[in-house]
Amino acid sequence: MKRLVIKIGSNVLTRADGTLDTTRISSIVDQVEALRRDGAQVILVSSGAVACGRSLLGREASAGAHRLDPVEQRQLYSAVGQVQLIGLYSRLFKDWGTTIGQVLTMKESFSTRREYLNQRACMEVMLANNVVPIINENDTVSVTELMFTDNDELSGLVASMMDADTLLILTNVDGIYDGPVSDKSSKVIEKVYPGDDISGSIGTQKSGFGRGGMLSKYSIAARAAEEGIRVLIANGKREGIVKDLYNDVPGTVCTEFVPAPGGVSSVKKWIAHSSGFAKGTVTVNAAARKALCGETAVSLLPVGVTAVQGDFEEGDIIGILDPSGELFAVGKSAYSSVQAKEVLGRHDCRPLVHYDYLSLL
Repeated sequence: MKRLVIKIGSNVLTRADGTLDTTRISSIVDQVEALRRDGAQVILVSSGAVACGRSLLGREASAGAHRLDPVEQRQLYSAVGQVQLIGLYSRLFKDWGTTIGQVLTMKESFSTRREYLNQRACMEVMLANNVVPIINENDTVSVTELMFTDNDELSGLVASMMDADTLLILTNVDGIYDGPVSDKSSKVIEKVYPGDDISGSIGTQKSGFGRGGMLSKYSIAARAAEEGIRVLIANGKREGIVKDLYNDVPGTVCTEFVPAPGGVSSVKKWIAHSSGFAKGTVTVNAAARKALCGETAVSLLPVGVTAVQGDFEEGDIIGILDPSGELFAVGKSAYSSVQAKEVLGRHDCRPLVHYDYLSLL
């Protein structure tokens, strides 16, 4: 059975004035149901709550006696808009006899293995009971420094966590172009293979109501593909795009990230996405860096560590720095920071980070 994560951007779900495009959302729901009836399991990561809330309250909020700062705006708009958005999804899926479930999450909910597994178990039981999970960031309680970069980042985490076969990122353009989208000579890059670097072709501009730009989508897609997930970036406003991509209809325009061969363990997937949650860091010498980056999987031994920074406990995620201070790996520490300092540079100790719990960046 195929398992897909479909990320739907704000610019797909909303009209130019910021109001929800119910016709477009209805079409996507219909296509999702067609996939489900073909045997696929589908998880939706849906933006649109803030844009929806802004369209409902924007004028009143800006004209009120208490002018809202950006954090207050996001909290207010998302609280109001999420109700409208999930209500619309519920009504549309109900027409097909399908039940949906809402999952509101935060970046820090992926920071510990226990919370990570709890979220995965929740979504697994929903899928097992024929419920469609609809996921969004909990913007009402997230603050700037703890927010996801955007829902592209969230969708990549979910696809990795749920061992998805495919991540479909729906945006308002046909894919990643080899030049400015406004330039008529620019063309969609159809295939990105493992090891390809196309970042130089991507502009940094953002558009419409979303937080993320194409550079963010590229970064998330490349990482997911490295973990064996097929990623498709396509125009969610094109009629029938979800079904066409699912059925590999010839001529369907998109940018496809070809997945790397071989699998990655669930634990390593979690660690690979956990660099932002590191509780501390260790610095290694040049020989240790070379060994860790070699073709053979090796563990990080205390003998190769030259410094320990931060305060962490056994089992915490730590960053691994090279002699120049560059972060090149993350891993699950087998020591507390106090214990790590005690064995610094020693030969006769168990690994600081075992290779089963280490991920190169």
